[in-house]
Amino acid sequence: MEKKQAFHGSDLEKIEKIYGIKKEDIIPFGGNVNPLGISPLLKQSMAEHLDSVCEYPDRDYKELRDSLSYYLGIPAANIIPGNGATELIGLTFQVLCPKNALLLAPTYSEYTREISLAGGSYKEYFLKEENDFHLDLEDLKNHLTKDVDLFAFCNPNNPTSSALDTGEIREILEHCRRQGIFVMIDETYVEFAPDIQKISAVPLVPDYDNLMILRGTSKFFAVPGLRLGYGLCSNSRFLEELSRIKNPWTINTLAAVSGGVMFQDESYIQRTRSLISEERKRCLDILSQCPQYKTYPAFANFLLVRLMDGTTSFEMFEKCIRKNLMIRDCSSFEGLQGEYIRFCIQTKEANDRLLKILTEQ
Repeated sequence: MEKKQAFHGSDLEKIEKIYGIKKEDIIPFGGNVNPLGISPLLKQSMAEHLDSVCEYPDRDYKELRDSLSYYLGIPAANIIPGNGATELIGLTFQVLCPKNALLLAPTYSEYTREISLAGGSYKEYFLKEENDFHLDLEDLKNHLTKDVDLFAFCNPNNPTSSALDTGEIREILEHCRRQGIFVMIDETYVEFAPDIQKISAVPLVPDYDNLMILRGTSKFFAVPGLRLGYGLCSNSRFLEELSRIKNPWTINTLAAVSGGVMFQDESYIQRTRSLISEERKRCLDILSQCPQYKTYPAFANFLLVRLMDGTTSFEMFEKCIRKNLMIRDCSSFEGLQGEYIRFCIQTKEANDRLLKILTEQ
């Protein structure tokens, strides 16, 4: 079968047009968004503060930064909000303008795009499938030499769902500090991890002025339309430069006023972590018993699966989409040699529908 385009998780309108399926009827296994939907506390707060859109947001976003400070346990002075993590990725690369960045790959395509837009250049260090996409730390350090000015990676990584632990990250930061390398870590999926304390670099922020952590709310808090992200860094000069070139009011008033509420919704946070943890393990256990698939350890809210029986990733995508289930055909990810699909954890009922298709003979 002819290889066709791989769809992004947000391409529901394209799917609707090509396959004649109403987007409302599609279960988006490719979007990596929390299946529980919006936080009840956030929904209530947004309803109560709807009239706030008549006002400009606070340029310093003090209330939002204070909420994040409490949620993360780091000073508000180390936090910079953004219009999604994407804005902060672009700003980081504009400030650094890396001439020789190293990116952990395969990875999210926005990094390479933003580096190119900033006039920088990059190389990629590919995780190896034979290591289950876990990083060979000593080999990586051989590539983090003084001519590299930026090292960027996603933890947990997209699309492999692999992760580095905090000890490994500290070792990387120490090495990079000696070599004069700035480190950017995208923690978009870290809140889905089985134990966030074991892999998050947030506790390291005060110790390393060559570190910038990025997070968003689109995935864990299920608000991609709110466009709210934030960066964490203890380097005051770097944050001042980001703020200097950052456009004012890029975070809308509703996000600024109500956004902080979601970080206080402990019930929602715990329900999310329980659902993802239980269903991730169940799906992995089932698929790991199927000889037609190879699975890998997963720390994010999605699984990477290699097809071993000759089925192409596009064929599997089409098989699923015709049942209104949209998975991710991973053929567009550079560095994945073979046929791979990726799907995120949904509700048990939705997961059962997908597992039925994947396991049928």
